[in-house]
Amino acid sequence: MNYYNESKTYESETKKYDKNMQTGMDGCSGNNVGMMEMPGCGCAMMPVYECPQERVCHRYICYDVPHVMPCNTRIINHHVYRHTYRPEYTYCEENVCENVYDRGCC
Repeated sequence: MNYYNESKTYESETKKYDKNMQTGMDGCSGNNVGMMEMPGCGCAMMPVYECPQERVCHRYICYDVPHVMPCNTRIINHHVYRHTYRPEYTYCEENVCENVYDRGCC
């Protein structure tokens, strides 16, 4: 049994019918275009059009998109002058001359 509780013989007959429908009843294609003759019945029938079935295939197509991202390096040189003081000792000398006059000896 299949999903609709139909017998296997129906499925095999349906497959034969579908095959005959594609090629024509006498095995030649092109006969009875648009009309179908049922086996064992001398009458022609129009084909039954079923609702279309649709398969949806999702395809993902990936693309590599390069982005240019500029990266700049800036170098800043800091010149630091450190002022240091060291004492350097000097001296100076001064000579003072004095004249002393003794008045007692004249």
